Amino acid sequence: MANLASKLRLPSSLKDTNWQILAGPILIMLILAMMVLPMSPFMLDLLFTFNIAISIMVLLVAMFTKQTLEFAAFPTILLFTTLLRLSLNIASTRVVLLHGHEGPDAAGQVIEAFAHFLVGGNFAIGLIVFIILVIINFMVITKGAGRIAEVGARFVLDGMPGKQMAIDADLNAGLIGEEEAKKRRQEVTQEADFYGSMDGASKFVRGDAIAGLIIMIINVVGGLIVGMLQHDMSAGDAATAYTLLTIGDGLVAQIPALVISTAAGVIVSRVGTNENVGDQMVSQLFKNPQVLLLTAAVIGILGLVPGMPNFIFLLFTVLLLAAAWWIRGKSLQTNQPTTALDELIPIQSPQMHNIEASWSDVQLEDPLGLEVGYKLIPMVDFQQNGELLGRIRSIRKKFAQEMGFLPPVVHVRDNLDIAPQAYRITLKGVEVGQGEAIPGRWLAINPGNAIGKLDGQDTIDPAFGLPATWIDGSLREQAQTQGYTVVDPSTVIATHLNHLISSHASELFGRLEAQQLVDRLAQEMPKMVEDLIPSVISLTNFHKVLQNLLQESVSIRDMRTILETLAEHAPLQPDPLELTAVVRVSLGRSICQQYFPGTGEMKVIGLDVGLERLILQAMQGGTGIEPNLAERLLQQAAAAVEAQERAGLAPVLVVNHPIRAQLSKFIRRVIPSIAVLSNLEIGDNRPIQVVISIGN
Repeated sequence: MANLASKLRLPSSLKDTNWQILAGPILIMLILAMMVLPMSPFMLDLLFTFNIAISIMVLLVAMFTKQTLEFAAFPTILLFTTLLRLSLNIASTRVVLLHGHEGPDAAGQVIEAFAHFLVGGNFAIGLIVFIILVIINFMVITKGAGRIAEVGARFVLDGMPGKQMAIDADLNAGLIGEEEAKKRRQEVTQEADFYGSMDGASKFVRGDAIAGLIIMIINVVGGLIVGMLQHDMSAGDAATAYTLLTIGDGLVAQIPALVISTAAGVIVSRVGTNENVGDQMVSQLFKNPQVLLLTAAVIGILGLVPGMPNFIFLLFTVLLLAAAWWIRGKSLQTNQPTTALDELIPIQSPQMHNIEASWSDVQLEDPLGLEVGYKLIPMVDFQQNGELLGRIRSIRKKFAQEMGFLPPVVHVRDNLDIAPQAYRITLKGVEVGQGEAIPGRWLAINPGNAIGKLDGQDTIDPAFGLPATWIDGSLREQAQTQGYTVVDPSTVIATHLNHLISSHASELFGRLEAQQLVDRLAQEMPKMVEDLIPSVISLTNFHKVLQNLLQESVSIRDMRTILETLAEHAPLQPDPLELTAVVRVSLGRSICQQYFPGTGEMKVIGLDVGLERLILQAMQGGTGIEPNLAERLLQQAAAAVEAQERAGLAPVLVVNHPIRAQLSKFIRRVIPSIAVLSNLEIGDNRPIQVVISIGN
């Protein structure tokens, strides 16, 4: 039996929380029991006292709460306390009507105290006080708290996408982890749920106030009927006995209701800071001594007017002056200089201290940024199933796998200064691309061979400049049948971002990325990296060589070949441009594979021998290419690139090795889509066919 008992023994954590799990159901059962079962006056005294204590506790918790979500259970507590008061009203009504003729203490000492001590035994005064309490609770506090909760819920819901986007941006930037992001998302959701619940829960308090007034009327009328018809009391005696008990009962219920309503107003009207309500009120209301001085002046002038209560007004004037003097002395003591050197520095007021510049005011530019209009926020909101953030992560991962380094994170934020459906992509704070994405529509892009015209809004594909049309979803299949490439708005932005990241890879590969790459290589090839960097080649030159490769869209993924080539040639040739040239020759096979996959024939653009000789002489002589020759070269190169693209071939120009670097820099400035390869970069086993020759 002992073993069986030990096996059935609950864990200590479950034991500790059993009473909390049962607290709600037990309270509901007690409330229902109070509505149905008769109760003694002593039990009513206990429960009325418990109700008052609970209301005071709720108010104090609301006052000491620093963040709204610290008291997230308040709407539920509001419901339970309202039910408790209503059940007590039913129980007390039963006792008052059954035993009200027996004397003022028939319904318990609590109701007797409120009926006789608080209102002096005068039911007319008690009735007026009760009605005033109901008006204050119903018309002022509850109505104001309900309105604040309604507006707060609306603003919280409107601000949810921006908050979610900020969380996702911090997560993408690596400032927070997945657990912290999940916690913040839950807090945002809980805050919205809280204000939505408060908007509805405020109706409980308003209904309670109305119910209290109706119950009081019913009790007074019912008491007169019961006293006169059942207990042979006169109308005056019945009115005095039952009305006083009813008013006492109403006051016992309405005072806790007023306290709870005040707590609701405190919760929804507070501004979230690291201070509780009391600290906020004292620190902000009595912060400026000038306010106290002006108030003392006004009260003092009123105190000198004949007929006014001069002593009281002048007493408050003295108290305000003393408070202003004490606060001013405290602020001067806080800012008092403590060293001899400080005597040369003027004492600054707290306002001047607050606007003093610091390093926290220096905002560094994000390497990559995406700004969206407010209509595009759902695309980057995880809670609204926005796909764009996931696609951005995929873009960075794919780029890292293809190019050999991890690009900076993309900081996503909303921008109210741009059109609602617009977006802009920034590189180090400078706009490098912008476009428009229409939620709910599809972009049909004409790749050049589409037939027919589509109904919609004509535009230009932001990534590649192709003609396109924004169409409805119903026309999607028709557009695909006609040869259009149809993509959703998230894909439009992601494709544009991917294109710009690839185009600006060399700018994104900064010294920080170079150092991170070296650290990564040191884990895989520690000895090679230790012998090479920085003893043979400095990190600066290593970074420059890799940047030169990326500038012409050459992947740096094959770091083993790059390091071996640099280890061989860097001791003899420190120039980054020359090192780039020899590295390109070593990477020739992968460069050719990039433009011509497989082992088949490479159909390229070539240079006329005579033109090539002129360019070589001009570059060796340092005079540069003649303007007429340069213009003709660019025109023929542009025509050749267009012809290659029409034929579905890669726009690759093959030239002699000595002129490759300078010619590529010259041509790519005007025609960025062309790739200039050296003849040494093409392996002997790779056949070449010159489809177009420039200079003929």
